[in-house]
Amino acid sequence: MIHTIDLNFLGHSHSIASYLVETSAGPVLVETGPHSVLPNLKKGLAERGYKLSDIQHVFLTHIHLDHAGAAWYFAHQGATVYVHPFGYKHLAQPEKLLYSAKRIYQDDMGRLWGDMKAIPESQLVAVENKAEFTIGDTTFKAWHTPGHAVHHIAWQLDKGLFAGDVAGVKIEGGKVVVPCPPPDINLEDWKKSVELLKSLELERLYLAHFGEIQNVNEHLDEVIECLWDWANWIKPYWESGKSAEEITPLFEAYADQQLIDYGIDAEGRARYEAANPSWMSVAGLMRYWRKKTAS
Repeated sequence: MIHTIDLNFLGHSHSIASYLVETSAGPVLVETGPHSVLPNLKKGLAERGYKLSDIQHVFLTHIHLDHAGAAWYFAHQGATVYVHPFGYKHLAQPEKLLYSAKRIYQDDMGRLWGDMKAIPESQLVAVENKAEFTIGDTTFKAWHTPGHAVHHIAWQLDKGLFAGDVAGVKIEGGKVVVPCPPPDINLEDWKKSVELLKSLELERLYLAHFGEIQNVNEHLDEVIECLWDWANWIKPYWESGKSAEEITPLFEAYADQQLIDYGIDAEGRARYEAANPSWMSVAGLMRYWRKKTAS
């Protein structure tokens, strides 16, 4: 049994999800969300008959704070945390991760993400590609899926897949959009990861932003369509030498108009912005074009 837990990030429903998987050996959590919404996660677990301390296995798709920011709390409660090898060191020694986040969010760190502490290495598992972990009667298979982040894993459970951010953002039947924060965005890698997911003949995707998707291949095609649309929109501005500060308001208006054209109201667009701040995609895609030109 899989349960979607709405973390009500920044007071918005359907923005960030954690997934509770009930197994014969107890509950498993896929994604923790940020530490700032731990009380909401506690409430969601309680509604399904569990306490925070009941979670003894945490599977992470990647280490960005909206997905993994509360992982340390569960580790301090005794849980084992499963993470990509490239993310392992950042959870064991989070100083660099926190430094990078503070450069972006500055004084807003606490409000957005809460606290973050080191996880003892004895409670971290570095997950190789195609590794399988069986908890009770349930087996999770890891697929390394770079593009959004080099440390990204999609977790397969039978014909379903916990997709993290490689399968983009789609809220309440709205438009598919793509989270493109720096520093790891790579369009070619992302396309290969999507092609891998399509080859798995999945019946369901579970998005962190937000919920279950059943038309899997159509959805994944829309991920790549949006990714190249946004990248190609930004490219001429970057080539002309415009700064991120100049491009950002133009791109925010462009992305917002796409949602408006899709029929998404103001609250819906606020949910999208909470899940995927459009200004971050400017920085990420500008960095992509800079690296691609230099290579």
